[in-house]
Amino acid sequence: MVETTLSGASHHILTNDYASEWMGIEVLKLDDGHATIRMHLRQEMLNGFGMAHGGMIFAFGDTAFALACNPANPTPKQAANITVASGVDINFIKPAFQGQVITAVANRRASTGRSGLYDIQIYAASPDASDPTSSDPTSGELIAEFRGRSRTISKK
Repeated sequence: MVETTLSGASHHILTNDYASEWMGIEVLKLDDGHATIRMHLRQEMLNGFGMAHGGMIFAFGDTAFALACNPANPTPKQAANITVASGVDINFIKPAFQGQVITAVANRRASTGRSGLYDIQIYAASPDASDPTSSDPTSGELIAEFRGRSRTISKK
């Protein structure tokens, strides 16, 4: 199984997140209301057209969304709650292909009470790029826009 790699950033919700582990998601940056992650597109992530399966792109964006919604180091009061998706939309702009490195950048746009709004941009670095893991996550082409609506609920 592929391990989830953390580059100086860790998040407690990844501890038992086997889907993110299988996808090989690497956490690049975490801040309050923000997350940047990346992964390499593998053959088993492709659809019958030879491009990244939409479900893989969606799951990748959803992981960035979850990381941005939930504090990496929650206070005792925050630890009693979890923030989950109440709804999401995704727009696929361009295809991505095996060997590309995709990066998701998630940012909170608004938060009030128990509800929040997040935008996640997903980029793909060209397989022939000189440095597909550049420190600039937006150096690739924009392949999808994901918008998530969150709701904070009691952790039961």
